[in-house]
Amino acid sequence: MLRKSPTCDEVAYQRLIRALAAESSPRRMEKLLAEILTPGERSDLALRWKLLQRLVEGASHRQISKELGISPCKITRGSRILKDKDSMCRRILKNEE
Repeated sequence: MLRKSPTCDEVAYQRLIRALAAESSPRRMEKLLAEILTPGERSDLALRWKLLQRLVEGASHRQISKELGISPCKITRGSRILKDKDSMCRRILKNEE
């Protein structure tokens, strides 16, 4: 049986984006994310960010897969994100260096 991908309530999503964008304190943002995300979701988000960091640092897909224990297709997706010249992730991660 195929799982349907969840649909997004666009109005609610836009409200969430505005709420996140309005918060400038890292401490308060951490509290907000802790309230709305499960521990597993926070862990997944942190892992995705670590994957992107490692790609920006120049680690190979094989190194990342072994180090983080994730599938090559997740790494490929991250790589595609960073190749986009308009990628916000790329812009933010390059500024962290």
